[in-house]
Amino acid sequence: MSQYLFQQVINGLALGSLYALVAIGFSMIYGIVRLINFAHGDLVMIGAFTTLAMVATGVPWPLILLMVLVVGAAAGATIGAVIFRPLIGAPQVTGFIATLAVSVAIQNAALMILSGQPRNFLFPAIMRRRVDFGGVNASVTDLAIIGLTAILIGALLYVVYRTKLGTAMRATAENLTAARLMGIAVDRTIIVAFAIGSGLAAVAGLMWGGKFGQIDPLLGFAPGLKAFIACVIGGVGSIGGALLGGYLLGLAEVLFVGLMPREAAGYRDAFVFLLLIIILLIRPSGLFVRHAEERA
Repeated sequence: MSQYLFQQVINGLALGSLYALVAIGFSMIYGIVRLINFAHGDLVMIGAFTTLAMVATGVPWPLILLMVLVVGAAAGATIGAVIFRPLIGAPQVTGFIATLAVSVAIQNAALMILSGQPRNFLFPAIMRRRVDFGGVNASVTDLAIIGLTAILIGALLYVVYRTKLGTAMRATAENLTAARLMGIAVDRTIIVAFAIGSGLAAVAGLMWGGKFGQIDPLLGFAPGLKAFIACVIGGVGSIGGALLGGYLLGLAEVLFVGLMPREAAGYRDAFVFLLLIIILLIRPSGLFVRHAEERA
């Protein structure tokens, strides 16, 4: 039983890594502009299809990873500059409607260009192998997802807490007007935050396709919704809260499926929302930090 539980924990960490990468972008954007970007999940789809296109042209995988990061960052920066920057200071419902419109536009454009037919998505053969250690069987893909996510999160935390750009981002998140008065290029900082968060979401799309083996133009809805739930669980506006919320959600979802009777597997999404409701009833601002607006 302990070996089976440990195997499920590895599966949960892999899924939680994907949620965490997407959730971090949600929290970064909300922390700075106080608006939820509901088009953020569609960056996952863009990253997955960018990967598929590059695989078809024979681009080496290390370069694919870099290019997916760049494409996602460029797409996110464009959304930030065209849609979000003009809405700074607008009522939250305005941003909510605008990003929903952008999400629907991206999804329908993808459907028109790519069609709704799902595509098979395969990592190289070595990534599809399984390894045994201590009686636990895990896929190389899951281990790679956990490792790559740790590297990306470590790099992000270094940028946020050890560089001038990170200081500017944190200052803008704390008080946008004061940051502007102190000479910080607020508009540029906002675009960079969009680029970083969107690049991470695109890489999550690459890994999502490799883990589940199939992608389609509506791929971004599920990870985007789950990542938003992870943000709410951890505390919207906090990178650490999004990170911890993503892993908590991934572990809870996998353990629910793995430890409950097989018939309960179809209710995994219901379990996720039930978990969200319980947490909101106990701690409305999130488990790990106070709500960003409470800190402002």
